Amino acid sequence: MNGPTFDAARIPALRPGYRLQWEPAQNSHVLLYPEGMIRLNPPAAAILDRCDGRLCIGELIAALMAQYPDESGLAEDVHEFLDTARQHGWIELR
Repeated sequence: MNGPTFDAARIPALRPGYRLQWEPAQNSHVLLYPEGMIRLNPPAAAILDRCDGRLCIGELIAALMAQYPDESGLAEDVHEFLDTARQHGWIELR
């Protein structure tokens, strides 16, 4: 694996003040936060939807792999997205 990796037991959660929701006007999921809004593509929304503070990273990846069994490199993509989300301050890892 070339991208960032996290301990599979870590639990990602949206930071306080951040909320994921479907926005009909945008026809997409968005991440709302005090300073604004980020329009998400479907894969990003699927990952953030599971960053609920209950699933560890390993469980999150397993759930996505079960839902999208034909996606190769899914675990790497999830790790890369989680790293980006953490760097932008959207999520915290517990």
